[in-house]
Amino acid sequence: MSSLSKIEWTDATWNPVRGCTKVSPGCKHCYAERFAERFRGVAGHPFGQGFDLRLVPEKLGEPLRWCQPKMIFVNSMSDLFHPNVPDSFILQVVETMLLARWHTYQVLTKRPDRLKKMLNGPLREAAAEKHIWWGVSVENRRHGLPRISDLQATPAAVRFLSIEPLLEDVGTLSLDGISWVIVGGESGPGARPMEESWVVSLQKQCKVAGVPFFFKQWGGVRKKVHGRTLRGRTHDGFPKRVNNPSLPATLRLQHARDIEQSALVQIAVG
Repeated sequence: MSSLSKIEWTDATWNPVRGCTKVSPGCKHCYAERFAERFRGVAGHPFGQGFDLRLVPEKLGEPLRWCQPKMIFVNSMSDLFHPNVPDSFILQVVETMLLARWHTYQVLTKRPDRLKKMLNGPLREAAAEKHIWWGVSVENRRHGLPRISDLQATPAAVRFLSIEPLLEDVGTLSLDGISWVIVGGESGPGARPMEESWVVSLQKQCKVAGVPFFFKQWGGVRKKVHGRTLRGRTHDGFPKRVNNPSLPATLRLQHARDIEQSALVQIAVG
């Protein structure tokens, strides 16, 4: 969607897929759905179809057009591993990430079964790349903790947890093989409260395990009022990023055109 992002832990968002469906309590007050549905029926708008899932092949090459290295949140307005996204399209999204390797990609899902299957299968090569970070959402014990196990069962070089919205005390986590933890409260209308003790517990666990910890926000209806400091300080931990060289402009743009054209053809032929 944008080469600039207001999300605290990324630089840019990239949405070759738009729209999603709810799978767990963390989805109840989905910010992406709330935003998209405002534009349902608006002709010509990117979200004229509301939050209905759709592929956007013309966006596939976007990172190749950005010459300066960025941290890119992949599908901030969807879930790459949604069951209605074809394997072939996921492979094309990842092809862009492999080609535009001067960026760092943050791929986050609430569908760990498919993530595990693909990272252990057709995406095994991409899983080994340190410029692609693979993450799962963890909002509670029942739905979130099993996702951690699925992520740990992949060969991903960089694994992260987005513990947001944190809806309850999730207890002691298994952080083996985890490279990064983000924690945040829910924001917007109907935001469910988050207790300080839950956050402090996670921060201490990360410190003991040597895992970078990022505290995004307290949340609430007016999240800016509550800020993002935890006991008087901000926590902005990140995994180490790799520095890969960019490609010449002519080659970058040609790759972008080729990937987008190939996807358009595949979609047209069904």
